[in-house]
Amino acid sequence: MVYHPHVHFVVPGGGVNETEGCWQATAENFFMHHGTACRVYKEKFKTRLEELELLDQVDPKVWRKKWNVDIKPVGNGQAVLKYLAPYVYRVAISDNRIVSCTEDSVTYRYTPSGTKQCKRRTVSGLDFTVGFLQHVLPRGFQKVRYYGWMSPNHRIRIEEVRWMVWLFLGWTFTLAMLARKKSHSPPASRCTDCGGPLSVIKITDRNHRVIYSRGPPLEKAS
Repeated sequence: MVYHPHVHFVVPGGGVNETEGCWQATAENFFMHHGTACRVYKEKFKTRLEELELLDQVDPKVWRKKWNVDIKPVGNGQAVLKYLAPYVYRVAISDNRIVSCTEDSVTYRYTPSGTKQCKRRTVSGLDFTVGFLQHVLPRGFQKVRYYGWMSPNHRIRIEEVRWMVWLFLGWTFTLAMLARKKSHSPPASRCTDCGGPLSVIKITDRNHRVIYSRGPPLEKAS
């Protein structure tokens, strides 16, 4: 009901280290600084409007205001995708929320943000149409865009990224063990020098690029 243009970004918590050919995760408790994101996004938005010769159509007060950037961890992304799905695949308001229509007005149900209480609101036909059209993208705009390794034109296929993440999380070894039908566990590998148990800390490909690493890299012996 309130006109507030905004953009949602679903960003993975890491990226592909093309030098080593492995998945490099971000810190668990930090992604980027909110203040920096606000400033950089606003400046880039302003620069692009200037390039398109549209800057004079924006009230100068907009650039003096603090823009909002809300960064939240979303786990595996299932919850946020469920939240964003209505933005992408549904219209501004469904038919079952419209209570009545007359020649002069429209009455509809809505639930204010942060509450579970359903309310009714009656507006003129013109106001209802204006509010509805706020949710219609202008010509040339696209609702969803994919960037980086999510883009279908990227040279790294999504299957390769999934494999890197599985290796990073150690899922590949877990799935392999679950797939085995033997009821007994195989004996643990032992060090030939001290006899202690061995564990996987790093896997490299034939070109010696790291495709899986657990923890910080080992320091070279002096």
